[in-house]
Amino acid sequence: MNFGNKLLLVFAVFAGLMSYMVYRCFSVPVDLVSNEYYKDEIAYQEVIDGTKNANALHAKATVKESATDVVIQLPEEMKNHSVKGTVLFYCPSNMDNDRHLTLATDADGKQTIELKKFSKGNYTVKIDWQDATTHFYTERPLTIL
Repeated sequence: MNFGNKLLLVFAVFAGLMSYMVYRCFSVPVDLVSNEYYKDEIAYQEVIDGTKNANALHAKATVKESATDVVIQLPEEMKNHSVKGTVLFYCPSNMDNDRHLTLATDADGKQTIELKKFSKGNYTVKIDWQDATTHFYTERPLTIL
């Protein structure tokens, strides 16, 4: 094999690898964290303030998985308070697994959600709530097996 054939073979392998990489780049789905990330960035100060307020509480909000349910427990200070808010189960690997729920706690500050509503995977549970006067925000990791 002479020099010209070797050079042609190197260029053909290079072109094949580049074609494969371009194909793979276009076939992998790319989900944005949020479709309205500019608007979310402007409102991020509310998240910072809510996180500071949640960290000032004596206890943290917890998210636990049991055999059949996911249980969200707000801190002790929220017991017997009227709270309103939302819960986002954010799945970073697949946007279709995200779940938006309304926070509806009982008198003990607990909400139970059926586990069958979720796919297996890693989630970041984003809890955004407010009582009569104060806004709170917290994030907790959750792995559903």
